[in-house]
Amino acid sequence: MTDKPKQKRSFGQRPQIPPGSPKKPLPKYGRGPLSWLVIVLVAFSILMIVARLQSVEKIDYSPDFEDYRDKGYIASVELRQNKMVGRFTDEYMTQQGGRLVKAFEVNYDPDLLPQDFLARLRDKGVKVSWADQDIWLPLFLNILPFLLLVAIIYFVFIRNVRTGGGMLMSFGRSKHKLQGKGQKVTFNDVAGIEEAKEEVAETIEFLKNPKKFRKIGGRIPRGVLLVGPPGCGKTLLARAIAGESDVPFFSISGSDFVEMFVGVGASRVRDLFKQAKENAPCIIFLDEVDAIGRKRGPGFVSGGHDEREQTLNAILVEMDGFDTDDQVIVMAATNRSDILDHALTRPGRFDRQVIVPLPDLKGRLDILKIHAKKVKIGPDVQLERVARGTPMFSGAELEALINEAAISASMADKDYVEMPDLEEARDKVKWGRAKKSRVVDEQDKKLTAYHEAGHAFVQSMLEEADPLHKVSIIPRGPMGGATFALPEKDRMFYTKRYCIAQLQVCFAGRIAEQLFCDDITSGAQSDIIQATSMAKEMVLTWGMGREIGPINYGPNPVREMYYPSMTPDYSQKTAELIDKEVKSLIDEAYSNAFELIETNKEKIEAIAKALLKYETLDADDVKIILNGGTLDKPTVSDLLAIEQQRNVQPEKADKSPS
Repeated sequence: MTDKPKQKRSFGQRPQIPPGSPKKPLPKYGRGPLSWLVIVLVAFSILMIVARLQSVEKIDYSPDFEDYRDKGYIASVELRQNKMVGRFTDEYMTQQGGRLVKAFEVNYDPDLLPQDFLARLRDKGVKVSWADQDIWLPLFLNILPFLLLVAIIYFVFIRNVRTGGGMLMSFGRSKHKLQGKGQKVTFNDVAGIEEAKEEVAETIEFLKNPKKFRKIGGRIPRGVLLVGPPGCGKTLLARAIAGESDVPFFSISGSDFVEMFVGVGASRVRDLFKQAKENAPCIIFLDEVDAIGRKRGPGFVSGGHDEREQTLNAILVEMDGFDTDDQVIVMAATNRSDILDHALTRPGRFDRQVIVPLPDLKGRLDILKIHAKKVKIGPDVQLERVARGTPMFSGAELEALINEAAISASMADKDYVEMPDLEEARDKVKWGRAKKSRVVDEQDKKLTAYHEAGHAFVQSMLEEADPLHKVSIIPRGPMGGATFALPEKDRMFYTKRYCIAQLQVCFAGRIAEQLFCDDITSGAQSDIIQATSMAKEMVLTWGMGREIGPINYGPNPVREMYYPSMTPDYSQKTAELIDKEVKSLIDEAYSNAFELIETNKEKIEAIAKALLKYETLDADDVKIILNGGTLDKPTVSDLLAIEQQRNVQPEKADKSPS
């Protein structure tokens, strides 16, 4: 088949609509009370302008009116009850310089007029007429202000009360957002959480075919609680369920229920569930439900029954009031399920918890493929390599990675995203933006080079530690330099050997400063904090201490939330033993790292010199140096010179004569 040629349309010609096609409905515009108020004000302004243009000059009967009559300046007169209105002649208007006021008005008493009043007017050629008595216009003008006041009160207050709106009347209304059938999100837009998608499949089946469950007598869970770290796709999964079920989706955050006025949160809960039942089948999604669903306790406020607890009680009552015929599914998302009230998570309410974890390797690859469809990807891009280099990344971070890479490629005037753009975007999302323009003192640069060389060497030599990715002395984020290690697999738990290896890597930078620069700096602050925190976790929580053994002395987060205590749950003797265990682990790791670096000074020296020359080394470069080889790649100065030469050549081409 051949394609039909497109018909050209001249400018200003309307496109031809095929016969039988549905006409596009005209948009409907509604006017609010403020719009009507503006219209009334504009109308009054126009009337005032017209009245000013048609103003009337008030004159006295004697001597002004008689003088104008005798001189022939009056063209016509209309007699009314207590006054007469007339118009001047053109001769009079010409003498007055063509002014706009052509009419006049005279107040008089009919009993005091002379008997030959009409005869004198007719002798001067004045047209005399009598006005019909009109009582409606004066009456309307008198009651017009009252009518306007009533209209303003109706539109601004009474009408909004009847419709549930208004600034003062809308506090009790729910602030949910309704996602209709036009904005569909399906399971094709969700990746990396396959188990969670399978677990909520029966919820979709219930919304699509509720008779299937009623036939046997089964009851679908009233509520589904999505639990997982931030950015893992809990909200996206809820929208996908609504999209797959093709039902309305009521979305609201937990913080939207709480206001400064008592009882507003409970009122909004009732309004939300009322509207949901009217639009059944549908889904109610409560995001960050822990804002109102925390465990009830005495807290610090006397009385213990605050606005948040009233809102929680309203949710409990509404979810308990569901019938089996109510096709309303309540879904909620939180990353703190441990602090939720047990009455909220009991069977009959949120009786099903769906874990939405961080994506694994396959999940990260699927997420990257979904977001990569929105940008132009180059032929050298290996998404599987990017997925392997992004362990513990959430779906939101992976989306940000693709977006940052697209922005970086656009700023570099590239036609598509290349692999270096993705790697730089990964480091930027994880550790911060590289500060290449910062001017660093030579002595500080040298200290940083030896510090990072110590980290890189120990990271490369210890098999239990994560593999080295790259090392750089370019400031990035809050760091003056950084050694990046990316695990090749997803780590489900930490072994003792891995923890001890990480302790050695943390102290390697401080040891290299001490051996090569004959001094120590504050640059190891974050390393010391990280090492101390890991050693305490090993002893207090993970049971890896030699003398204490597998006993948990760490804090209980749930109890600390409601009953905070400044004193630990163990004796002073146990505290001394814990300090001894922590110091023993740190001293042992420091000693082992010191011995490893001291016996390989020449290799660390070579890594530090390469860092001063190239500023950034990847794992392959470090491996070549450790094997005794030399690097053959352009330095930072060479790259700057090449870039400058590229910028100079187009300028010369523009200046050359054509």
